[in-house]
Amino acid sequence: MPLRLADTFRDRLQQASRPLAGMWVCSGSPLVAEICAGGGLDWLLIDMEHSANSLESTLVQLQAVAAYPSTPVVRVPTADVVIIKQILDIGAQNLLVPMVSSAEQARAVVEAVRYPPRGLRGVGSALSRSARWNRVDDYLASADTHVSLTVQIETAAAVEAAAEIAAVDGIDAIFVGPSDLAASMGLLGQQSHPDVIAAVVRTFEAAHAAGVPVGVNAFDPAVAQTYVDANADFIAVGADVSLLARGSEAFAQRWSPAADGSERASY
Repeated sequence: MPLRLADTFRDRLQQASRPLAGMWVCSGSPLVAEICAGGGLDWLLIDMEHSANSLESTLVQLQAVAAYPSTPVVRVPTADVVIIKQILDIGAQNLLVPMVSSAEQARAVVEAVRYPPRGLRGVGSALSRSARWNRVDDYLASADTHVSLTVQIETAAAVEAAAEIAAVDGIDAIFVGPSDLAASMGLLGQQSHPDVIAAVVRTFEAAHAAGVPVGVNAFDPAVAQTYVDANADFIAVGADVSLLARGSEAFAQRWSPAADGSERASY
């Protein structure tokens, strides 16, 4: 019997009446991913760039969260055509590609997610989970409708090129990374600096002028609200590993104080 794939992140953004809230999933654990998927957030970002996630661990996390309403997005480690092909083949429908700083790079990423003649994606649908081993009718002909592509703007040069990047056919959304953006602006570790926030908001304006949804990473609730007020379409508000780190520290401060009675610093 033919199968129907889940709605893409692009579809969710088009249907949304409010900013979509999500979180990072970096632990590599399918159990943790499943717990997060059941938490009620709109989307999850399974990260392969700044975590130990492999193809295998990403696959099992996609399988673990498939039963839940949260839409999984996979951040690939790099814009490599072969890596993107493999991640698509394990069934990732929604990709986030980091460090895209020009329209030329954006066009190359679009080609990587599309089959010929529109792109360079290798054909292996009969062998892969992406088409459920050819159980999805006409997957090859309709693959573009099953894949959404978000690119990450995270350098000062990318902010200046944001309008051109957003105008590239096949870019479904823009995601701003304030941490690397701050570093590129000479403000390492200061992602809440007013100049960084201003650059993020300029990117919002450029993306919206091109009719493209735009989101941002903001773990500080006050900064996150600033971006929501600036019309962010989606926002990442935390991470599984950060929740665990801060939660365990809170336990230690309450129940395992230092020998002198002061609060124990996190390790």
